[in-house]
Amino acid sequence: MAPILIGDLEDSRRLAELAAQSDVLTFDWENISASLLVPLEKLTVIRPPAAALDVSQDRLREKALFARLRIPVAAHAAVDSKDQLLRAIRKLGLPGVLKTRRSGYDGKGQFVMREARHIEEAWARLGTQGLIYEKFQNFSKEVSIVGARSVKGQTVFYPLSANTHDGGILRYSVAPFADLELERAARTYLKRLMNALAYVGVLTIEFFVVGGRLIANEMAPRVHNSGHWTIEGCVTSQFANHLRAICDLPLGSTRPLGHAAMINFLGEMPDRERLLDVEGLAFHDYGKEPRPGRKLGHCTILRSSKKDRDQALVDALKLIDRP
Repeated sequence: MAPILIGDLEDSRRLAELAAQSDVLTFDWENISASLLVPLEKLTVIRPPAAALDVSQDRLREKALFARLRIPVAAHAAVDSKDQLLRAIRKLGLPGVLKTRRSGYDGKGQFVMREARHIEEAWARLGTQGLIYEKFQNFSKEVSIVGARSVKGQTVFYPLSANTHDGGILRYSVAPFADLELERAARTYLKRLMNALAYVGVLTIEFFVVGGRLIANEMAPRVHNSGHWTIEGCVTSQFANHLRAICDLPLGSTRPLGHAAMINFLGEMPDRERLLDVEGLAFHDYGKEPRPGRKLGHCTILRSSKKDRDQALVDALKLIDRP
């Protein structure tokens, strides 16, 4: 039985106490300080490794790692002053996206600049040390690949999912996204990243599809929202494979059981009874306090055909959005 300790995530004493009582530690949120985990590696095993968490917390370092591994990324530049921002814009052009290097997620900590008049507003909102400017990607799709790597180096991959966002927050995902060429490339890139980091656990890369090729946006060293459909949609879910990986057990099959759609419940919970009228719908309530944009739960729909899945997705979205 794993110990249950309640305390602040940044409480080094409490973390050391947890580590001393544990055979292995893991995390499902990448905003815990990686520096706090490094001392714990002397007390127990941490999977995924703290080094993977550390690099994922800095967009500039993350892109440098991608580039070193020949994983395509958007043209970008470090920005630590307004002058550097102006130079980056002159070099990379507009439109572009100004982002904080650290702590941004779900669309937070970024500003899309489409015209020169947006520069002052972007700097007023984000202007500080530790920014990155990226050339805007005119993408046709946003996709992600979720995979797992075991202690022994066994790797498994879930099918690509196609993701639709609203205000920078994932609204819904559909899977499998059938594109063999993109799937092959995504698996290659994810495997390179896993091997380079000596990774153990579930890892995700989010991509833009630009001109028929993948451009990596960011990695997530944990189970990922776009992979929640695997709970009902695959033989072995991403959660089960994460536990198998960190506990040095054989990884399970990632074979899809049909065509799946996952819809996030954002800001407020929908009418449960209304949604459960949808045949085969699985309803997940996280028990969180509502607030604008917060992920409070999700539902998954599984169908035997893509056409039936897509129609059920449309029907469910209407029910969720109905007052």
